[in-house]
Amino acid sequence: MSKNYIEQVNENIKKYYSILSKKFPNFLNDYIYTPEMQKLDGINQICGAYWRKENIYEDMYSVLKHSVGVALIIWNFTNDKKQTIAGLFHDISSPAFKHCIDFLNGDAEKQESTEEQTLEVIKNSKEITSLLKRDKIEIEEVSDYKIYPIADNETPKLSADRLEYTFMNGIYYKKVWNLAEIKDIYGDIQIMKNEDNISELGFNSIEKAEKFINGASELWPLWISSKDTITMYFFADIIEKMYKEKYITKKDLYELSEQEIINMIRNCQDKEISNVFNKFMNCNSFIDCEEYKDNKFCVSRKVKKRYINPLTKNGRAYDISKQAKEKIDHYINMQISKYAYVDM
Repeated sequence: MSKNYIEQVNENIKKYYSILSKKFPNFLNDYIYTPEMQKLDGINQICGAYWRKENIYEDMYSVLKHSVGVALIIWNFTNDKKQTIAGLFHDISSPAFKHCIDFLNGDAEKQESTEEQTLEVIKNSKEITSLLKRDKIEIEEVSDYKIYPIADNETPKLSADRLEYTFMNGIYYKKVWNLAEIKDIYGDIQIMKNEDNISELGFNSIEKAEKFINGASELWPLWISSKDTITMYFFADIIEKMYKEKYITKKDLYELSEQEIINMIRNCQDKEISNVFNKFMNCNSFIDCEEYKDNKFCVSRKVKKRYINPLTKNGRAYDISKQAKEKIDHYINMQISKYAYVDM
């Protein structure tokens, strides 16, 4: 008897998933329990921030949970198996610490470098290719979710991926809404045709779009805060040092859980690495500056700006709502320092 993923998650996630899709599609289970998907349960969607001392999260918001959530949103609106599986697979090539590795790869502004191996991961999985063959689905139909605009599209449009991580960050990263509020917002969404005649998730009422933007706009600044940016760069830096000293390999990032790698860093023979890591994890002094600071862990604040200007049945929220325009303009025009550093 095959496992049922929905029975493995806690009650809060179960209730959340039931909002995204009233019925959990059974065909997802076989794909969820492939080794390539299961390893995502050891990777946190909030990247390195999860491991800091002020961690308040009762349960890990893993990349697997996010991926299942994205798949359920797609299934709810399309009932299309191929699009749903593509959504499930969209982060399948994520390494430990996810977007922190984009920073290591010099991709702080787009944060897409870790998605480049999706096709290879799927092609190299005996379990996944066997399931796709069974279901008469071509690899190319599920290896790039960007071909499905409901799954993914360009910022600041609303897509299943963007909607899911906004909802869940609003529960885990900062409490901006509860499940009842998510249900209220989600219930107003449907597939619409946008200004380019392309399918897109949109709101029936401007009131619900405004409610969504009110919550989401509390999250946007957090994702570009000096604390978040420094944490991402710090993990990139510490992983790079572990690489150079041959304490870990690139392969480890794709095979081990974050907890296992954290343990390797903390128990590293090079006490300078382990001591710096422990100091940083307990540090809470993040300082903005306009000039680069020598002898400090100083980083650029030039990073990806995430926000959403959702479609409504009467046009973009930004164009028809004063409230939405003010929230979006405030974020877009937010002045941030050129650099930030941590003093340990």
